[in-house]
Amino acid sequence: MCRRTAAIFWGNRVEQSVGSVSANGGVVDAGACHLWATFAFQNMSTPLRTPACFVAVTLAIAASLTGLRAADAPAPPPTNAIAKPIAIPGLQNTFRVNDRIVSGSQPDTDIAFDALKQMGIKTIISVDGSKPDVAGAHKTGLHYVHLPFGYDGVPSNRVAELAKVIQIEPGPFYVHCHHGQHRGPTAVAVMCEADAGWTPEQAVAWLREAGTSDDYPGLYRSAREFRPPTKAELNAATNFPELAHSSSLVDTMVAIDEHFSWLKQSQKAGWTTPPKHPDISPDHEATMLWELLREVPRATDLTGRPQDFRKKLASAEDDANNLRTLLKRPAAGPVLDAALTRLDQSCAVCHRTYRNKKTSS
Repeated sequence: MCRRTAAIFWGNRVEQSVGSVSANGGVVDAGACHLWATFAFQNMSTPLRTPACFVAVTLAIAASLTGLRAADAPAPPPTNAIAKPIAIPGLQNTFRVNDRIVSGSQPDTDIAFDALKQMGIKTIISVDGSKPDVAGAHKTGLHYVHLPFGYDGVPSNRVAELAKVIQIEPGPFYVHCHHGQHRGPTAVAVMCEADAGWTPEQAVAWLREAGTSDDYPGLYRSAREFRPPTKAELNAATNFPELAHSSSLVDTMVAIDEHFSWLKQSQKAGWTTPPKHPDISPDHEATMLWELLREVPRATDLTGRPQDFRKKLASAEDDANNLRTLLKRPAAGPVLDAALTRLDQSCAVCHRTYRNKKTSS
């Protein structure tokens, strides 16, 4: 048998064997092994050109290719080491964190409340700014606790309340914000650090699993810098309403003005952190301002407000979202200046029409 014919013959035999390995879950490219082994066999010196040697060469090449294929293969999807994703009818972003806590989005349908009841949930904890559907919960025998906080982090008094509520209210608990991705998971992190022995590393890992955005460093800071409440702080935590007193529109606008002021300071600093204020980041301030505008229709009573007011509010929200999007790229200074001016104008138009009028907020 000539050298080329022998190489092809043994190459076909080995390709079949290697192909069976690949078919059973391996990542070996049998065709590539054949080609490379045939080339090597044809260029061997005569004493080495034997079937056994050919097989050995082929297997060595197969091992090498296997490593290359493994290196090129996509990484397996991350496992949920902290909490288990679960499906609950009528809800999104739902996780079973442990045997006492489930996390997810805001329930607002009978289907969702019934599903929670069937799971054995006893108490629903909302940390969202909007009014929870207390009546809907009562229809299924569920109890609400409303402990809202913002996207900038969990205040110390709220940390104490979250740590205490899990001790005094009947569980299991369902904890939610609006979408179940940011504030709700942060509340769960604080509760588990206080009650379940979580480390800050576990708390931050949980926020990652839940999809909490890096746009909200204050939420991550609450998990990372958790400090157990003192006995005095726990004793002072006595108010666990089903419906918390919501912030007035005036309070919300004051907070919006504060973030807008920091944006102007950042603009003066060339859209960077203002001097002497290392905790201020322009993209974070724009995000907080956008979130406040977005939450106004849900968290404040707009009864009696004309449709034009709502339209102007929506326009300002769009402009704030545009600015925060540009800051993430980041965009050039003049583009950011124009976006801030556009937002300022949206607010000014609304202020001229409504700010000085008497309201029932």
